[in-house]
Amino acid sequence: MRKVEVCLSPELIHLFDLKGKIVVVTDILRATSCMTTALAHGVKSIIPVASLDECRALGKQGYVTAAERDGKKEEGFDLGNSPLSYMDPTLIGKTVAVTTTNGTQAIVKSAAAHEILIGSFLNLDAICNYLLSQFQDVVIVCSGWKGHSNMEDTLFAGAVGVVLRNNGYLSQQDSTDMAIYLYILAEKNLEAFLANCSHARRLQNLDITDDIAFCLTLNKYDVVPVMENGKLVSKQKVVV
Repeated sequence: MRKVEVCLSPELIHLFDLKGKIVVVTDILRATSCMTTALAHGVKSIIPVASLDECRALGKQGYVTAAERDGKKEEGFDLGNSPLSYMDPTLIGKTVAVTTTNGTQAIVKSAAAHEILIGSFLNLDAICNYLLSQFQDVVIVCSGWKGHSNMEDTLFAGAVGVVLRNNGYLSQQDSTDMAIYLYILAEKNLEAFLANCSHARRLQNLDITDDIAFCLTLNKYDVVPVMENGKLVSKQKVVV
């Protein structure tokens, strides 16, 4: 019987055996929402890196660069961390090197997994359908905020957990059940439920409000971003 687990923070990854498992990394506000949007709008691939220096070095090799720290775009880079900026048609066919406060750190820390997927509410059904087509255990890694857990990533983990549990996956950890129960409470109005979560307030204080509503849109895209040879590329949606 397949299992689904939820890691509430990258700081807890060492407690999970990722070998042979599919990891779904999520950073709803906003890294994985950006990555999903980018690939849906024609970006060829994405190179997630942990540090600003790594991203700068890739920029010198000719890649488009995107960097964010504490919710703000870093100076000297082409893009920040807004999914709306990835709708620019000049990015079609390009490779983008990305570093963010939380999301890219979680991706790097998940390197031991059999496969790494990128999940967001924007591609929730596509991710769930792909997972159901496979025969492997799943670990959902929430990027959180600087090592702490957060509400929005936990809700996404719960949304995936609901689908997988309803299709026979076993949940054997409280963290998974907590995420599932939280999503059941919130699913009728995610935006209202998350209105006072810490990162939503942080973005609002930076006058970044359009991104929040966009990132909470369900199933806008069919793409399944997957890590292949150090780059995120788009897998076609698998219909079960």
